[in-house]
This record gives sequence, structure tokens and C-alpha cells, in this order.
Amino acid sequence: MGYDRSWTIRYTLINVTYFIAFCTIHAMAAVFLLDNGFSNTLVGVLLALANILSAIAQPVVAGIIDRPGPLTNRRFILIAVTVILAGSLILFTVPGNRPVIFVIYALIYMVQFVYQPVMTALFFEYEKAGCRIYYGLARGLGSAGFAVTSAIVGGAVARYGVRILLIINVISMLLSAAVVYTFRKPEGEGGPDGIGDGSAETASPNSRPSFARAYPAFMVFLAGTVCFFFAHNMINDFMIQIIRSLGGGETELGYSNFLQAILELPVMAVIGLVLKRIKADRLLILSGAAFFVKILILIFAGNMAMMYLSQSMQLFAYAVFIPASAYYVNSHMSDADQVKGQAFVTSAITVGGVFSNLLSGVILDHAGITAMLVTGTAVCGAGVLIAVYALERMPARNKQ
Repeated sequence: MGYDRSWTIRYTLINVTYFIAFCTIHAMAAVFLLDNGFSNTLVGVLLALANILSAIAQPVVAGIIDRPGPLTNRRFILIAVTVILAGSLILFTVPGNRPVIFVIYALIYMVQFVYQPVMTALFFEYEKAGCRIYYGLARGLGSAGFAVTSAIVGGAVARYGVRILLIINVISMLLSAAVVYTFRKPEGEGGPDGIGDGSAETASPNSRPSFARAYPAFMVFLAGTVCFFFAHNMINDFMIQIIRSLGGGETELGYSNFLQAILELPVMAVIGLVLKRIKADRLLILSGAAFFVKILILIFAGNMAMMYLSQSMQLFAYAVFIPASAYYVNSHMSDADQVKGQAFVTSAITVGGVFSNLLSGVILDHAGITAMLVTGTAVCGAGVLIAVYALERMPARNKQ
């Protein structure tokens, strides 16, 4: 069965606009906040708090969406986009006002994380309704949007100041709102406004305790996911220090970010074909091993070529993990638990980032880069063992 060009283009735009704003809000968070008078410590507190709140909010929101009712995937995305748009406009009017900036920036940072798994759930919802979307290409082009934004936004900030980040947010969220508003399923599939379209109408979603009992292998795998993204975020959060230790600077940082983001496109574009031959469970183990090799290389790196080699492992690490985890949830969980399953994956990713935020900097300050990387490698290695046990040894429930 072929893909529908119209649905794919519109879903691609939802992903591209999301990841453009993800770059300006998440990747440039420290740049924006430091320029507005925040200390490094306060930046860390804000980001850790926002990450913790998003990890809590993701399964809660997903549980509400999974129930039959007025809040659907599409409607929540519209709400989230509106919040980010309004927050960016508020931030534009209060430069230097740290209390207001703290609250608003933490809010939009959190909301953007919360609606990421909902976009994935939206795809599976529409696919079930017969809308033939090329998910891998759309998600890969989203990463390409992040890569291109990363390549140009540094120079734009240097020329126009950090408020250009807010202008980019507003433009991308306005475009996203227009696309999502018109992204309505055909008549007869839960209605044009999507009522009932994200949830199973005949099955009630599991509460959190029963959800854990229903999917024990998945819950154990989430612990492995936390370990993978502890290492992944350690590299991303402290990449500039790693690069400086190898003789590079901000220019090489831009190249590294662009490289790892653009490499996601070809993998995500063909992942649907790969999944026809290799189960998502096996691909998740492969991606975990790639996260491990990625950080292991950095322990022995002596120049920027080794740094770029490490970043190239993104081909098999993050680029495989994101779509494979989405397909794992879709194949193993009931319709009533789809959004919740996607949200738990994103929550685990977020928790890994929180632990990285809280621990990596302390290790770096007290013991140096090598000690930090050895710690990340050990944690990631434990994650691989957990993933192998969960996905190979524990029984997995197949979708009913």
C-alpha cells in the first residue's frame, strides 16, 4: 500500500515546526537564559524542574487522552502549540524579568516535551483510520528541521540577539497551529473533529498499577531507556566542554549538532522497511548498544575526528530508538493504552535527562571529563543489559 502525499506533507510539517521550536527552546535554553541574567546554577535548576514536571505530566495527559472524551491527540497538540506561542510572546515583552521568565520558560519547555509523544500517537491513530502517512520520512525531516535550525540559529543570535529565538518560536507555532487545525480525519472515523479517534471506545485504559502489570517487559525496558538517555544527554549537555578538551570550539559544536541531527533523516526514512524484517524489540537492543559505543568512543577520543565518529553513531542510536520504540508500543499495547505507552517512553527519556543534569556537572567539576564519560559508559552498559533481559527474556504481551 502506497503513502498519501497530502497526509504525509501535513504530518511532516507538524514534525518540522515542532523540531524547529525544539531547537530554539531546548538546544538554546542556556543561551537565552544566561543572556537574561540567569546564573549557570539557576539555569540548571529551571531545566531540571521543567524536565521533572514533564516526566510527571506526560503519562497523566496521556491517560486523559486515552479515555473516550473531548481531549484528543489533535486537540491537545493545538492546546500545546497555543501555550508555546503565547509564552513566547510574553517572553518577548519581559526581557530581564527573571521571575516571569523562570515561570514562563519552564512552562513552555515542559509543554513541548509533553506533546512530543502525542504527535507519535497521532500518527498511529490516523494510520488506523486509513490515512497513509510515511512516518519515517516525516519524523526524519523533523530531525532535518532541527539540524538546519541548529546550523543557522547561532549566527542569527550573534547578529540579532536572543529575541530572534522567540520570533522563530512564534512563526513556527503559528504555522503548526494552522496545519494541525486542518489535520482532520475523514468523516466516519470518529468524526471530522476527531472525537473518540484516539481512544479505544470499547476498552478502558489501564490505570498505572494495572498498566505496569499488563506490560512488565515494557516497564523493565523503561529502566534501560533511562540509562541510555543518561549517557545521551550527558554528551549533549556537556558537548562544548568535550569539544574544547579536543581542541575545538563553538564552530565545531555547530558541526557536531548538525551531523548527528541530519544523520537521523535517512535512517528514519527507511525504518518502516527495516521493521518488516527485524522486530522492534531487536532494534531497540541494537540502538542501546549504539548509545553505549557512542559514549565509549569519547573516552578514548584524542581529536575532533573521533568526536565526529562518535556523533555518527547517532545513525544506530537515537535515529533507531525513536521510531522503533513507537512501533514497539503500537505492536504490543492495546488501543486504549497507546498514548500512555508513548508517553511513558518519553517520560523515561526525560528522567534520564534529569539524572544527567543533576549528576554529570558535579562529576565534571570534581573529577573531570574522563570520569564523567566513564560514568556515563557504565550506566549505559547497564542499560543494555536491562534491555536485553526485558526484551529477550521477559514475555511481552502482543496487541489484542
